[in-house]
Amino acid sequence: MNELVTLVAQRTGLNQETAQKAVETVIDVLKQKLPSPIAAHLEALLAGDMSGATGDIGSAAGDMLKGAIGTFFQKK
Repeated sequence: MNELVTLVAQRTGLNQETAQKAVETVIDVLKQKLPSPIAAHLEALLAGDMSGATGDIGSAAGDMLKGAIGTFFQKK
């Protein structure tokens, strides 16, 4: 999550503390609003501290989305 906080701070001009609060707020809302399986993937992605390259984040997000789409269509 540190990488995300740094990215938000850089792109918005916010200080680290404010960026941290903003990121935590968004993550909390996402975890509340997303279906449980997707929220679990988000939690796992964040637990990895997102310290890899942006491609790794994109790959993880893509895998998360594929899983969500698969879950959605299996319910029908």
